[in-house]
Parts: sequence; structure tokens; C-alpha cells
Amino acid sequence: MSPSDDVAAETASVQDDYQGAPASRPLEIVFGVVALAFSAGYLFLSTQIPLRREAVPGQIDARFWPLVIGVTAMVIALAVLAMALTRPAPGREDLERIQPGGVLRVIATLAISGAFIAVWALGSVILFGYRIEVFPIAAALLMAALMLLYGHRRWLSLVIYSVSVTAFVYVVFGMLLRIPL
Repeated sequence: MSPSDDVAAETASVQDDYQGAPASRPLEIVFGVVALAFSAGYLFLSTQIPLRREAVPGQIDARFWPLVIGVTAMVIALAVLAMALTRPAPGREDLERIQPGGVLRVIATLAISGAFIAVWALGSVILFGYRIEVFPIAAALLMAALMLLYGHRRWLSLVIYSVSVTAFVYVVFGMLLRIPL
């Protein structure tokens, strides 16, 4: 057996072991329907934004950009659904199958995000006579927890990254733009 035969046999063995995720037409259709439903809900909710005062014709009010985003999302969702219904499902050989622990990580990510939203809803707490904003603490803990969940283990960079990104978001949105966090 020549060396080139060994390489060809090994390549065939690797290709047999590696199989991408199977093509899934129903998955494409379900994604299109979910995207359409989500964007329709978003568009409906964007029309319900209360206005302090009506804009003069030709001016932009608080509903303008949410409506633009909602209409754009509807058009894209319709295009995705139309392609899913009319074209054959694209091959997914380049995608890997679900890895062990992947589903558990998604569930843990949703649980951590849900806990963050629940804690963030508190707004602020009074502790020992001091009013403490919850967002910076909750956001830093969210980032650290997600980084740990997805494999980051160096504690110094974990702390520095979590604190610096949270501080940036808090300063830009909470202090400079005065968006209530």
C-alpha cells in the first residue's frame, strides 16, 4: 500500500466520521413562520407607543424608528418564509451536530438571562440607608456568569471585562443619554 493510498483512506475515514447536520426544510419553514409572527407582534407593539405630543407632518416622533424596524423585519421575514417554501432546503454539511452539553448551556443561558431581567426590574434598592442602583451590579454578574458558562476561566480578565463593559454601558446610556436603566 502506497503512502497516497494511506492518505486517501484516512481522508475517507474522516469524512465518514464527520457528518454535518441534515438538511431540514421544516426547520426553515418554522423559522420563517416564527420570524413573521415575532416581527408582526413587534410591529403591532410599536404602533402602541404612547406619544407625549403628536409630531407635525414631516417630523419624526417616538414611533418612527420602531415602525421602520418593524416593517423591515416583516419584509425580511416574508422573504425568508417565501424562500423556505419555494426553494429546496440548503445543505447544512458545514454545520456540526449538537455538541454534548449544548442544550444545557442554552437552558442555563436563558435561566441566567431571566434572573438578570427579574433582578433588573427592581431598579434600585435601599441598603443600610443608601440607594443602590441594581443595573450595574446585575449586568456585571450577568456577564461574568455567561463568560463562566461558556468556558472563560481567567478570573482577572473575567472581572476586568465584566466591570469595564458594564461601566461603559452605564455611563453611556444611564448617565450621558439619560436612558433609565
